Amino acid sequence: MMIEPPIDELTKKANGNKYILSIIASKRAKEIETTRRAELATADKKSISIALDEIAEGKIVPSDINDWFKKKFLI
Repeated sequence: MMIEPPIDELTKKANGNKYILSIIASKRAKEIETTRRAELATADKKSISIALDEIAEGKIVPSDINDWFKKKFLI
């Protein structure tokens, strides 16, 4: 069974950092759940799968999370 999108491809999109990838994916998945609740009820995919697809397509970029880190931890 092949997992799509591949984890190696996703990790590259997150500057090689699996931790950042997991944060980006979870935050986007939560956002999708709150904004598209009715759409998800009839969809084949879960919110996390949609979020990972968006990351693979380049719709979500790590710079978004880097800005959040800087504000949160005053870096």
